Amino acid sequence: MQIAIPAEKLAGEKRVAATPETVKKLVAMGHSVVVEQGAGQFAAAPDAAYVDVGASIAPDRAQALAQADIVLTVRPLDEAGIAELKTGAVLIGQLAPYQNSTFPQLAAKKVSAFAMELLPRTTRAQSMDVLSSQNNIAGYKAVLLATHYYPRFMPMLMTAAGTVKPAKVLIMGVGVAGLQAIATAKRLGAVVEATDVRPSTKEQVESLGGKFIEVPMTDEEKAASDGVYAKEMSDDYKRRQAELVSKHARAADIIITTALIPGKKAPTLISADIVAAMKPGSVIIDIAAEAGGNCELTQPGAVVVTDNHVTVVGQFNLPGELAADASSLYAKNLLTFLSLMLSKEGFTLNLEDDLLAATLVTHDGQVRFPAAN
Repeated sequence: MQIAIPAEKLAGEKRVAATPETVKKLVAMGHSVVVEQGAGQFAAAPDAAYVDVGASIAPDRAQALAQADIVLTVRPLDEAGIAELKTGAVLIGQLAPYQNSTFPQLAAKKVSAFAMELLPRTTRAQSMDVLSSQNNIAGYKAVLLATHYYPRFMPMLMTAAGTVKPAKVLIMGVGVAGLQAIATAKRLGAVVEATDVRPSTKEQVESLGGKFIEVPMTDEEKAASDGVYAKEMSDDYKRRQAELVSKHARAADIIITTALIPGKKAPTLISADIVAAMKPGSVIIDIAAEAGGNCELTQPGAVVVTDNHVTVVGQFNLPGELAADASSLYAKNLLTFLSLMLSKEGFTLNLEDDLLAATLVTHDGQVRFPAAN
């Protein structure tokens, strides 16, 4: 089988879908790998490193994709890229299934496309879970980004000139990104609080040394919040949450928001009124900016400084800022997923496999996402 690794075309995307380490393993299995020139240049993977492990370099995307049986990407291919695919090819990557309008075009070319965001959150899938691997990096980078904009120290310091109080950090949303943000902020010496709509996350927060801020919930709300992903809550819950958040936000020096709901705009957790009550010099890092943002004042892709001197950071793609490690983890995720179908003997697509069935969005000329009820 011929496997292609195109360079990412989205502005600012520095990651690559395969590293020399994973390419070496694919070549050892007897497959040929073609890497578009410069695909790994921002991820500490120069063309020469791919050549050294047996890959060939294509001068442009069209030549990389033309004969490829399997294509690995970080982001969705645009329409021009899809037009360059071989009929019947396999495409694997983060395909943004809830926003992607190109699935009919993929289906028309009989492409079997797998959206890695749809992978079930099961024990078997952990080693393939791109959301976990990339969100882990996002949580870490969010804290480092906060230190860039925060005009004070993070830890408590006792000096001859006086004592510096530790920063108070509030983490909103305790998924993979939130947990890593808690751990990183604690390592830097901050006092950390965290909140989430899932009461089950309390133990995780406390195990990392954070304090869990719990919004009182009805039995019905507790039942609705029991799960892996955060869900849309009732208006009454949102009111109670806003009151509690407002109190803690006024005391916070740094707020990191991570709340996402698959297929929907990110929920608004921090209103303009809350920001107006925050201390001068405070910082909000909105990891959910690409999905609309958790803060009412977030401008996706931009940094805003309010009249009361609060900095609201809506930077996109935090994993891409650590492109080498992000690519390494992502490439291993894809290699493990690919092993469900690819071996030395060839390629076999088993639609009875729950992981493959859940992520397959186009196949045999049909669009399979969203799945029929």
